[in-house]
Amino acid sequence: MPKLDIEAAPLRTESSYPDPYRAEVAGRSSRRLGDLAGLTQFGANLVTLEPGAAASLRHWHLNEDEFAIVTEGELVLVEDEGETPMRPGDCAAWKAGVANGHRFVNRSGARAVFLVVGTRAPQETATYSDVDMQMHLSGGAIRLTYHDGSDWAGPRNLAPKGENE
Repeated sequence: MPKLDIEAAPLRTESSYPDPYRAEVAGRSSRRLGDLAGLTQFGANLVTLEPGAAASLRHWHLNEDEFAIVTEGELVLVEDEGETPMRPGDCAAWKAGVANGHRFVNRSGARAVFLVVGTRAPQETATYSDVDMQMHLSGGAIRLTYHDGSDWAGPRNLAPKGENE
C-alpha cells in the first residue's frame, strides 16, 4: 500500500484529556496516517486546527521524539522559550527527554494543518508544563498523575512557566 488515501483514515476529534482540559483542544481533528498504513515503529498524524484551536496542552515527552511540519495555514508554536510563527514548510522537532513544553495554536482566521511524526515507545510519560498533570502510557493503558507521581484527582494549577491559555 504505497499510496495512502488520507480520507480513508478515520477522522478523530475526541481527546484523552480529562475535563476541564478537554476544552483546550476543541476544534482539533486528526487522521492517523501511520495507523492506516499499519506502521508500528512510529506514528504519523495529519492534524487540523480550526481558528482559535490548540493542538494540545504544552507538553514534552520522556521517551518519544517528535517532528512536525506545517502543511497549510498559519500556526503559532508556543514553547518554554517563547512563541514562533509557523507557516507551510516550517518544521520543528523535539528530542525525547528534553523538558521543553510545546504546542501549536491557531490564532488565525482560517484552518491550519500540520503533520506530526513521533516514535512509539512501549512506555511513555508526557509531562504538561502549565498544569500539574502527567500522562503515563503503558500497554495501551493511560494513567494520569500529578507531577509528584500521586494519582490525579482533578485540576491543581501550577505557577505559570509559560503560556497558560
